[in-house]
Amino acid sequence: MAETSTQPTWHFLDTRMVWLREFAAAVLRRHEGFAWMPELHLAGSLQSWEREDFLLDPPLRVVRFPLQRGFHLFPFSVFERRRVLGRLLRRSADPRRSVLVCSLPQFAEVVEAWPGPSVYYVTDLFTHYKGWNAARVARWERRLCRAATLVCPNSERIAERFLQHSGCPAEKIAIVPNAVRAENLLSTPLTEPAAPPPDMQPIPRPIAGVIGNLGANTNWTLLEAVIEGTPWLTWVFVGPAGDRIADARNAAAREAVMSSPRARFLGEKPYGVLKDYARAFDVAVVPYSRREPTCSGSSTRFYEHLAACRPVLATRGLDELLEKPPLVALADTSDEVTGALERLRANGFRDGFEELRWRESQHSTWDARAAAMQSALEARLNGHRSTH
Repeated sequence: MAETSTQPTWHFLDTRMVWLREFAAAVLRRHEGFAWMPELHLAGSLQSWEREDFLLDPPLRVVRFPLQRGFHLFPFSVFERRRVLGRLLRRSADPRRSVLVCSLPQFAEVVEAWPGPSVYYVTDLFTHYKGWNAARVARWERRLCRAATLVCPNSERIAERFLQHSGCPAEKIAIVPNAVRAENLLSTPLTEPAAPPPDMQPIPRPIAGVIGNLGANTNWTLLEAVIEGTPWLTWVFVGPAGDRIADARNAAAREAVMSSPRARFLGEKPYGVLKDYARAFDVAVVPYSRREPTCSGSSTRFYEHLAACRPVLATRGLDELLEKPPLVALADTSDEVTGALERLRANGFRDGFEELRWRESQHSTWDARAAAMQSALEARLNGHRSTH
């Protein structure tokens, strides 16, 4: 059923990952539209249902629909492109004014056929995704760089790759980093840990905290050594830790950390409560391994820690963070990390940059990112009209 509003409809395709839902929620607070959430099925091409849901975390109206597993490959790609495009068009009052925000390279053909403005919003270096065909992804992204009105990578490193390898014109690119929810911002800087959530209350202080996916992109060998070198410190890990780690040494180090009496693994938490843990840490640690696609992306957990104001210590595993000192302190070896933690301990876990992090967080929200993307899109459309 088509929308009857005269306003342009914005479509966000697709929103299965939490950071995509966060950004889509920010975009759709500004515009009428839909967040599309495909469900992959072996017989998806034989199903035609749609189901609207309203999510609470974040508040977001989503449209679920079946999609054929392998939809991006011939022969499925021929009719699945038409089916997805048809779904979007039926919910667009004015397709030529409606905006498609595409978040995956596999939907390149949908973007090429879209009659209105389009944005390729890129949150990872997809050519390095495990199990994905890098050459095929590169072809899709070259097509997207030609077809999309605007290309929004979330980091300088991905933008450089599009310039050098995907033939993307520089004037099409607007970098849109990851962010934090506006409601997670504090009204004043936090200069000491906040009251902990219930499952953190029995844990002895001081506490070093790690939030996020606790898988292969975490440097567990480093953490194992640092935990051994800081017997006065308790470590709290918040996030899923079930992903398989192919590197045997790193996998063994995770097992060792998980069995440490000074490490507490609290499991995966809803995105909306992560702020409560981040605020309760004496120090936040962001221990990335330097590996793709992680080092080319944008760190959602960094922005969560930014809003929490607590001292942040990170490895040089992600290029974006190399530009963030003094908001974050950088260290690589176990001796460097241990030394940095010792200095923070001697200073009462204050590094003097709490207010700076607080001020920086005020314009690092998903809403600010949505506004930046809209401004960049309007500039592209106005520039295109002025040349015709």
